[in-house]
Amino acid sequence: MEKNNVTTLTLIHLLGFQIAHNLTFFIFILLLIIYCVTICGNLLIITLVSHSKTLHSPMYFFLSQLSISDILLATDILPNTLRVVLMKETIISFTECITQYFFFALPETLQCLLLTVMCYDRYLAICKPLHYNLTMNFEFCCKMVIACWVLCVAVVLTHTLPISQLKFCGPNVMDHFFCDLDPILKLSCSDTTIVQLEVTLLSFLLVVIPFFIIIVSYVYILITIFKIQSVTSRQKVFSTCSSHLTVVCIYYGTLVFVYLIPRSGQSWNIMKFLSLLYTVATPLMNPIIYSLRNRDLKRALDKIINHCLHLLFSK
Repeated sequence: MEKNNVTTLTLIHLLGFQIAHNLTFFIFILLLIIYCVTICGNLLIITLVSHSKTLHSPMYFFLSQLSISDILLATDILPNTLRVVLMKETIISFTECITQYFFFALPETLQCLLLTVMCYDRYLAICKPLHYNLTMNFEFCCKMVIACWVLCVAVVLTHTLPISQLKFCGPNVMDHFFCDLDPILKLSCSDTTIVQLEVTLLSFLLVVIPFFIIIVSYVYILITIFKIQSVTSRQKVFSTCSSHLTVVCIYYGTLVFVYLIPRSGQSWNIMKFLSLLYTVATPLMNPIIYSLRNRDLKRALDKIINHCLHLLFSK
């Protein structure tokens, strides 16, 4: 279709990845394994937090919400990506494209807020331990999580609905493996300036500001840790927030690479690879990082495995 065609765009052609034919099956199996591990890993964390009494604390409650967000993101992106890889390209409706973008933007925005809330939890636990139990009670945690979900749904709807109201009259080819913001706006024959300004403002409020809050919080956390005289105690306290800090670095690091590095001179293949980092790699890495670096989760998992083995062999 031509750009000035008045025909309304109803179908979108996703080009996916330009990969060699002999690598198609390998990439498909790799992404399928990643999807299965991502879902199982995050479901495992949700199950452990729900059933283990030792994990009934604010930090693990927020972690379970992060796992729900990861499952939502992976389920939104990977099944369609598997189809794109297998078929080399695929056609989806415009409605499906906008829906995919909504359920991509929602968990991405939610993770920023959840990581900030988790940082606040670590800040209180380390810097204000006397106020921790009084402030971080179950009611407060539930209110924080509900507020995060409601705010994210409202914000994502605020800019998704205007996008859906733009005129899309071609071309209908999207050189990407999923419906991201820039590829969608490139298909529009309307003026997208207002939408882009709106997205920039909302991103500043819900991505940039939380990032600076996390940085400031960790400055105070590190200052408090370095004031501890005992090296053993210092390492023990730091271990309680090392997993969260690692996840923050990976998540925001990928966002910086994708959205802040100038795109001029970069091919879409590079941009698509970078997009894989925060749509596919991050939901996979989160449960692995917390499982490998957290003794409480390991103990809870060992108890459940021993309990299952006991029930199995006692029959």
